[in-house]
Amino acid sequence: MAAQGAGTRIVLLALAGSLALAACSPRDDVRLRSDRRAGAGPDEFAIVPPKPLEMPADLRALPEPTPGGTNRTDPTPLDDAVIALGGRPGAGGGDAALLAAGTRFGVSPTVRADLAAEDAEFRRRNRPRFLERLFGTDVYNRAYARQGVPQYRELDRFRDAGARTPAAPPDPATVPARR
Repeated sequence: MAAQGAGTRIVLLALAGSLALAACSPRDDVRLRSDRRAGAGPDEFAIVPPKPLEMPADLRALPEPTPGGTNRTDPTPLDDAVIALGGRPGAGGGDAALLAAGTRFGVSPTVRADLAAEDAEFRRRNRPRFLERLFGTDVYNRAYARQGVPQYRELDRFRDAGARTPAAPPDPATVPARR
């Protein structure tokens, strides 16, 4: 009987050791979806590369330097977004149609603060459980499952409506498992 108890203890110790080792190395998808920064390194999303330098055709046509002001190579994300949407930066009234389309359902001046508060409340209600926190596992899929889009059902819906859709691998739920 004592040998059986020792064998059970060995199995339990081996199981606990394997769980501890499995928890030591976080998967990449867990780190990517975590809202905690991993270390004190740079924030990759805060780094915006400058525009490339260009040699003008006439060096006398260069604008006067503006110390502390803007530079021709400074990033202009708002103007770049207007260009990407088909508008003209600085056109003012020329982009009235674009502005009207973007604000057709109204504009809330506190949208960022409202969304931040709603997200904080959502994260508070869906925070990781004890073992998820202990082992640093991913809670993203569990927390956001109700907000997900069933991709293959949507793909079928678009195809049934006659929309052009990209090629996609078959739904893993409908493919028989290989042995």
